[in-house]
Amino acid sequence: MTQSTTESKATGKYLRLSAQKTRRVLDQIRGKNYQEALMILQFMPYKPCKIIKQILESANSNANNLNMNQDNLIVNQAFANDGPKLKRFQPRAQGRAFPIHKPTCHITITLKEKS
Repeated sequence: MTQSTTESKATGKYLRLSAQKTRRVLDQIRGKNYQEALMILQFMPYKPCKIIKQILESANSNANNLNMNQDNLIVNQAFANDGPKLKRFQPRAQGRAFPIHKPTCHITITLKEKS
């Protein structure tokens, strides 16, 4: 028997955040219910929290469009993939140039109803 479960998904792309630092925050909310995940993000002191919270709220809004019950939503998947790096140069002594790679990432959050 296969059971079809409805999932709500939201994605943020080309965000000026490090994927490694973003994953550290996403690990904290994965598997939690929606309200608890919002509370965790609100009180964590890291830069990615604000953007992850916006993506989580977008996934919740998508869930409302699918007529899913907000009280039963849990964070099913939350992951960050590397995006393209912005390549810049920092001038150094004696005419040299030092490369700087500014990372970007793509964040995906999926919500599903707890059965």
